[in-house]
Amino acid sequence: MPDEPKRFADDEGAPAPRDARVHSAWRAWLSALATDPEAALATALTYESLDASGRSLWLDALEQDAPKVPVPKVAIYAPLLWVEADPARRKRIANAAYGDTTGDALPTVERTLRGVAENGDRVVALVLPLHLDFVQVLSCRYTANDGFVWVKHDPVLRAAEAPRPGSELDSTPLELTPLHPIIEELAHAIVAQERSGRPLPEALRIFAHLFDPFLET
Repeated sequence: MPDEPKRFADDEGAPAPRDARVHSAWRAWLSALATDPEAALATALTYESLDASGRSLWLDALEQDAPKVPVPKVAIYAPLLWVEADPARRKRIANAAYGDTTGDALPTVERTLRGVAENGDRVVALVLPLHLDFVQVLSCRYTANDGFVWVKHDPVLRAAEAPRPGSELDSTPLELTPLHPIIEELAHAIVAQERSGRPLPEALRIFAHLFDPFLET
């Protein structure tokens, strides 16, 4: 697992001799992100464990070293987007990875699963693809008129571990369901939650773009 990035250059911009080995290992790790799922997962989890200052230092180090590593920038930055929720840092990462903050920077839904609990609550899982063989999952239990019972975000899962048709979530079997009506239901649940005076679950922030068209109408 990678250590927290440090500044490796001296005043002239050349690597300091005492840090040369660490610097070499850091760049080798960045190169591995293009092909090694374990490296990508370790990077995401390490970055997630850092505080705001540590994450800023990580991004500062990438600005210096990513251009010198012969792999696509998206491979280096994508694991950070998996776990970053802060809008300003997400914008910075997306700019570095894609050149802008549109399209590719926003999570898209690969499959949508829904079940109906015994009391009528909806239980939903949205599976969104990530870099390499990983996905993220937004799961929740809600009613459209009353809001959310619970919301959970798994930022990094192996694709094989993600919910599929026939899986159970909160003791409720899930079925493959079209995305559009589920997003519309979730948007109604968001409105109901806000009207009740309860705060929206933090996990929904990353996926706000999915609900915007429905919340604007």
